[in-house]
Amino acid sequence: MNFNVYLPFHKKTKKGEEPPKPTRLGRAARAIFPSTFFSDPATGKKGLVRRVLQNIGTTWHSSPWRRVVQAGFFLAFLAFFCWVCWPYGGTNYAEHRESKEKVAAETFLILDPLVSLSTAIASRSWVWSLTAAGIILAVCIFIPRGFCGYVCPLGTVIDLFDWAVGKRINRFKLKDETRGWWVNLKYYLLLACLVAGMCGVLLTGFVAAIPVITRAMLFIVSPLQMGATRGFYQVPAWNWGHAVSLALFAGVLGLGLFRRRFWCQYVCPSGAIFSLGNLFRATERKVESSCISCNKCVEICPFDAIKADYHTRTSDCTLCQSCGGVCPTHSIKFVPRWDFSNLKKEEAPADAKPSRRGFLAASFTGAATALSVQRLFGASVADAAPKELPIRPPGSVPEQEFLEKCIRCGECFQACPNSVLQPMGFKQGLEGLWTPEVNANWAGCEAGCNNCGQVCPTGAIRALPMEEKRVARMGLAFVDQQTCLPIAGREACQMCVDECNAAGYHAIEFARVHVKVDEQGQPIPDSGFLAPVVIADKCVGCGLCQTRCNLINVKAKHLLKETAIRVEAGPGREDRMSGGSYVELRFQEKRKREAAQPKADADSYLPDFLKDK
Repeated sequence: MNFNVYLPFHKKTKKGEEPPKPTRLGRAARAIFPSTFFSDPATGKKGLVRRVLQNIGTTWHSSPWRRVVQAGFFLAFLAFFCWVCWPYGGTNYAEHRESKEKVAAETFLILDPLVSLSTAIASRSWVWSLTAAGIILAVCIFIPRGFCGYVCPLGTVIDLFDWAVGKRINRFKLKDETRGWWVNLKYYLLLACLVAGMCGVLLTGFVAAIPVITRAMLFIVSPLQMGATRGFYQVPAWNWGHAVSLALFAGVLGLGLFRRRFWCQYVCPSGAIFSLGNLFRATERKVESSCISCNKCVEICPFDAIKADYHTRTSDCTLCQSCGGVCPTHSIKFVPRWDFSNLKKEEAPADAKPSRRGFLAASFTGAATALSVQRLFGASVADAAPKELPIRPPGSVPEQEFLEKCIRCGECFQACPNSVLQPMGFKQGLEGLWTPEVNANWAGCEAGCNNCGQVCPTGAIRALPMEEKRVARMGLAFVDQQTCLPIAGREACQMCVDECNAAGYHAIEFARVHVKVDEQGQPIPDSGFLAPVVIADKCVGCGLCQTRCNLINVKAKHLLKETAIRVEAGPGREDRMSGGSYVELRFQEKRKREAAQPKADADSYLPDFLKDK
């Protein structure tokens, strides 16, 4: 099984030599395209394809198929994020997303094995995306670390940064032969993430490749997309969490000032998993004895995978094949690992292996970070008032399990219409950073949308069918008796009731307050105000009522300093289940009410679409 798909170095055939035989792919191409596209080995004249690729760049010229595949995957990543996840374009958000989602929008996230593995360890449960991670690791047996070289969109962005900025700034560049303490950093970082996961804290969102690039897209590209298509006034305000995320992303790119793809070579813990997977490789790069030690392969290698004697660091090689395309003697081949024919003798000493001290330090760092975060988070939650607790998306699993499964990727924010879900800052400490919460002052959860659970790659938000989502409680609305306009006797207002009825929940009813009486003490008809009363058993905490009150009475009319109806989370106010049916939960509540009151009254507490079931 040879895997030579690079464009070989072009040279004129010497007298008496037979020109090299074209590959199957080359023969197929010659049968389709004009002869001017191809080089002439007899005269040494380069064809149109080679001339164009040389003008684009050296790596495009040496391994164009790899660059084409890499560009294709990057465009697919952009399409998933900017088109499939983008909720606008139809009146029914769920149906609109389904019509576009031919392939799961979270595909790239589930292909990152660190995402699935660390989530499964932290939550101590099976994560469905482990299957996809296993498939990509199996593929990488034949294309060692191929995810890093061909698929990873973060790697593509780093390549673009290195081309546009990194190669123009030489002040911080490390010498090619320099290999310091950092060369095994990715293994230590991987161990720290896994140890923290064993302690119940998920650090993957901070360092795993795909969450880092997805969150950067959310904070950089998504506001521009929102502003260009719907107006910049609809872009939510930033917090310190945004700044931290962008600083982390800038640091990932900035490492390229030291060396090309420095992050991918030495730091990325997702890459470390693939490097360990290279132990089971079936294919590898090999160097034949015809090598003339020209050093061109070392200069072009983006992963520091070539030793001083031009042999391969097999744990780092991604089979990008750039080196094969620049080898003037065609001494580099990509063949089964058990092919030892006509190989160059190895002379370089073995590379330094990860140290025991490094592993101990990584283990201690992961455990210490986890314990510190848990202590700080536990104290903050215990002391928090209900109105300070975050309102999670519908279908969210219990809070501790949610924090153990949420990888802070930002996919749910992009799929959420009207930016109902927004990333938390440091309100819940480090463990809550970048996790989703409902900002009902900004917008309410749409009754016809279940996008957030459908794009969540780890099950932190359950993928609920629409019937289940509509009865899943996120919180409970409370009316402020001191500030509500009709209750305070200031003026009539029924906006919260109208919004709730329009959504089909009918969870707010009217009660007449401030009724005037006549001389006999009898209430005067139509006097006073109709005030809202929340029916707790029907309210799902969507926040539409709070949104309307805040937008009109607080921001537009300036009648209130803060909204008079607000949704609060906490025990007894929300449904946080790891499994089971929310519809069945509502029917269980109905059966309890039937035992205590007539059936007609019990049915009145169900949403309209469940009353006949």
